[in-house]
Amino acid sequence: MTEYDYWKIFPRLPRKVTIGDITVRDGFQHEETFISTAAKIYYLEELIFAGCRNIEVTNLGNPHLMPQFRDAEELLRHLRGEGFRRRCAARGIDYSEICLTAITIRESAVERAVELSKQGIGPDRLLMMVSTEEMHHFANSGCTLPQYWREAERSIKKCNDAGLKMCGTVSTIWGSPIGGATELADAVEFSKRWLSIGAHDVEHADHDGSASAPDVYRYFSMVLDALPDTSLHIAHFHETKRLAAASVLAALQAGITHFEATLGGLGGQPANFLDDCPVKGTGDYYYKDPRYVGLVTLEDTLVQIDEMGIEHGWDLDRVLVLGRQLEKTLGKRLRSEAIINGRTEAQGHPEYARPGLADAKAKQGELPGQKLPAEWAALG
Repeated sequence: MTEYDYWKIFPRLPRKVTIGDITVRDGFQHEETFISTAAKIYYLEELIFAGCRNIEVTNLGNPHLMPQFRDAEELLRHLRGEGFRRRCAARGIDYSEICLTAITIRESAVERAVELSKQGIGPDRLLMMVSTEEMHHFANSGCTLPQYWREAERSIKKCNDAGLKMCGTVSTIWGSPIGGATELADAVEFSKRWLSIGAHDVEHADHDGSASAPDVYRYFSMVLDALPDTSLHIAHFHETKRLAAASVLAALQAGITHFEATLGGLGGQPANFLDDCPVKGTGDYYYKDPRYVGLVTLEDTLVQIDEMGIEHGWDLDRVLVLGRQLEKTLGKRLRSEAIINGRTEAQGHPEYARPGLADAKAKQGELPGQKLPAEWAALG
């Protein structure tokens, strides 16, 4: 007989997951207009009020490269302020459970984070990044891989000495937009290396939507065989072919419990244009059409996981409202389907009911709820 219980078929499938939000950092870094500080603060606050406890706030790198984050310290100062703490308490939110992350690709940014921590406005967690394909890594960091690993080791020591956590990201796991095919085993090795030099956790990133569901399942099974503590691993998927929901499902089936997403599926390569001025960013874009670039959408991913019956801790209806608001903030249609079509409602949609059905059944001599002719015998 076929086994119908999904959790028996995939025994590693979790009953509860963590979904972090990276809209204001990864999402906004790709926008070619400056998102106001007030808007960033609004979405940071509202995402936390809607249930987010792991949130990327900003990038502490050089604003010359990414001027979208010239307000980094203002955002952190706001979230560390007494006013925001009081608003959290009024909503029953334990402020100590909120983890604020800032991106610190290079050592100078880590040192900036440490100084902000001394001022009482630093993040809780930082993030550095390697790509298994070295040309992609060089484009992002300006370093060779061996050079960067040494810098990362120094930076993690500074980070840990200051009481901060470091996340080590591994990118180009399933392929590189520059170098093409990559080896999954290299990414497993890099994950081990991050933890061996003191990283707190590892983000496993598909930064250009290269992943396929079978390879996602294969990779995360390899990772969890080598490093079975699920709290160490975060899945980060980009959406370029409308296939990333399958990657999310495959990661769940492998046993991954922590994911990241953005409202509207925003995100991608740092912008090389802001408002009316070209900026350095990370150089030329890797893609042809910006409509097909970005992360999995927070709204749709939450609907997917919610309808699987997996606990996630978010107020889903509030997130759908935020997704609609963000479209107004950016003045364009984003990629969430759920903000348009909602989710499957167990009670249906009574506003579309056909009141004549009861009369029609009565005329036919049928009972309410009768679905088959009364004279038909039951099937064995």
